[in-house]
Amino acid sequence: MTRRFGMMCRMIPQKREEYLALHRAVWPGVEATITACGIRNFTIFVRGDVLVGYFEYIGEDYEADQRVMAADPVTQEWWAHTSPCQVPFDDLDDAPAWQELEEAWHLD
Repeated sequence: MTRRFGMMCRMIPQKREEYLALHRAVWPGVEATITACGIRNFTIFVRGDVLVGYFEYIGEDYEADQRVMAADPVTQEWWAHTSPCQVPFDDLDDAPAWQELEEAWHLD
């Protein structure tokens, strides 16, 4: 069964071009890990400093696949470059930068 995920965060305005440049040339190892971890149809949209992400998960154990992704050295290095460009959408001290959205409606 496919699970859909939406998420959002904001970019630090001074880091906007750096973040977008990274995503114009996403590292093949990052894409390979995302795919190996059951994620498909991953899209990031941008408007101003707001980022909205969408992806579909087709695997069997999302939490386990997320642990595999987090343990991948290439992904860790990627996040070391992208994370400083992002802040939570809401100003919460302990919130992760990317915050999940609740699905309100879907049409296949």
